[in-house]
Amino acid sequence: MKSPNRTSRRQFLQTSAAVLGFPTIIPASALGRDGRPAPSERITLGAIGWGTIAGDWTPSFLNNDKCQVVAVADPMKEYGHYGYKGEETGGREAGRKIIDEHYSKAANKPVKACTAYADFREMMEKEDLDAVQISTPDHWHAYIAIYAARKGKHIYGQKPLALTIAEGRRMSDEVKKAGITWQTGSQQRSDIYFRMACEMVRNNRIGKIQRVLIGLPGGHSNWNQMGDQQAPAPLPADFDYQMWLGPAGEMEYRPALLPLNWRHNYNFSGGMITDFGAHHIDIAQWGLDTQLTGPVALKNITGTMPAATELYNTATAFKFDCVYENGLTMTVGDTTSKLMPQVEAATTDTKKPFDHVGILFEGGDGKWIWVNRGKILASDPAILREKIGPNEIHLYESKDHSDNFLSHIYDGQPTAAPVEVAHRTITIAHLANIGLRTGSSELQWNPKTEEIAGNAAASALLSKEWRKPWAL
Repeated sequence: MKSPNRTSRRQFLQTSAAVLGFPTIIPASALGRDGRPAPSERITLGAIGWGTIAGDWTPSFLNNDKCQVVAVADPMKEYGHYGYKGEETGGREAGRKIIDEHYSKAANKPVKACTAYADFREMMEKEDLDAVQISTPDHWHAYIAIYAARKGKHIYGQKPLALTIAEGRRMSDEVKKAGITWQTGSQQRSDIYFRMACEMVRNNRIGKIQRVLIGLPGGHSNWNQMGDQQAPAPLPADFDYQMWLGPAGEMEYRPALLPLNWRHNYNFSGGMITDFGAHHIDIAQWGLDTQLTGPVALKNITGTMPAATELYNTATAFKFDCVYENGLTMTVGDTTSKLMPQVEAATTDTKKPFDHVGILFEGGDGKWIWVNRGKILASDPAILREKIGPNEIHLYESKDHSDNFLSHIYDGQPTAAPVEVAHRTITIAHLANIGLRTGSSELQWNPKTEEIAGNAAASALLSKEWRKPWAL
């Protein structure tokens, strides 16, 4: 149900849209013939969390006529050290300035288009939002998604989906119950090379798949350039750290954790296995047509694990085999595993050494297809020149991930990266972490009941209790 101030807000949007140069004639349908909605039907979106990923992806919403970004929420007011080299500024005021500057430039005059909040709950109560973008640390994903779904907000949720397998199951169930549109920020689903590789595999261009190999980055990256500041320290100005912690376990503030380096601590994330596994495992599942299920076992789970008491305690190196019901094995490893020597031998790019990151599908007779961001290779280049016929398998096509989300808010059709698919993907990454954390080299997994057989210590890590008073 829309909030009572819907009409007045729509009237305001129609007036402001005219100022910004948007069309003000309301077509018969929400989307006009040119695909641009009338101002009264434009989707209003709130950004929850303004850090590295929000800075990267919110412009795709700002530049889309189907929506208007009207609010941002973050417990940090404004702070540096964001970005992948500590070069950006984050926090709600940084986000508000970027949003206001965008709309002011479009209007050729100063426009106050965005309101900043320290608490996302206040934003959702005061703003008449149709949708939210969740770009918080992983430990917040489930709580905010469930909260927003229960309020009927459409959700663009960044990956990895959740902090635990139980959280992912709750998120998927709540989204289905609410009947809202969900898009996971797994943008590789909207990339032509990844779709092309999966279509080739699904249409037997390399024969029956014998094995899948996935290379992920490893190690601990010092994105915020403060990795050496691991001792407790005074809080940055205007930062509600208890709000930032939210449902995560209590921990003293340390500059080495914020921003982004929190990915290396299990209280907030799952390290590179969940961070990049959310992308590449997802593509492998797509190519194998297992995106709504998963393996029945993880075997040969090995890795280099810091002490649990270390601030950066996620695996720095890792390797594990995922065994599916049909006997197929998918091996996942960090770059030091060097899983793809045949691709390295076939690579002609001398400017950048092959780093063994990507997805390799191995078929029969030595045939293979490898894909990574911006590049696709095959054992024989002729394989990639083959056309997919009209009566063959054509996978879901999306060319713009954020636009795909917005468009399907209007028509209610499935998006490129549904929540259940994201849950199944990240479940595999979580299982690997569970094995590493419990010292279990093998886990028996039931993808139907989502239970681990015969391992109480591993089963205990399927969920995590939220810190009081956070509960839903």
